Amino acid sequence: MINATMTKFGWPGTRLAETNHWAVALRPQQPVPGSLVVICKEPVAAFSAVSAEGFAELGTVVAAVERMLSETVAYERINWMMLMMVDPDVHFHVIPRAEAPRPLAGFATPDAGWPGPPALGSFGEPDAAEAAAMIAALQAAWRL
Repeated sequence: MINATMTKFGWPGTRLAETNHWAVALRPQQPVPGSLVVICKEPVAAFSAVSAEGFAELGTVVAAVERMLSETVAYERINWMMLMMVDPDVHFHVIPRAEAPRPLAGFATPDAGWPGPPALGSFGEPDAAEAAAMIAALQAAWRL
């Protein structure tokens, strides 16, 4: 099922991967290359409302996301942020952090917040070709 948060973040055009309970998408606004959104596909607006099956599957998704980003952008730190002030469906913003820019498929933007919290208001927006190349590179590294 596609929910409003998935649509807001460009699903299915930003789709990287999908499991029974979670959708992994490229974030259209990239504070750093490889920034993602991991969205619960269940109709829940509270983290505590995710099903036991969804919670169990989340561990597998987290490991796959971190492995994929480690291989593609070689992050130094990774931030998983649950910011549900605007988009009500349970979701995480995943920001791979590094002191120096880490290009992905030719797209690069510096981490304006390093070494502090991510500067989500400072971002690059890949064009369609750049986004497609980033998605292809990330999908090639995706393994559950």
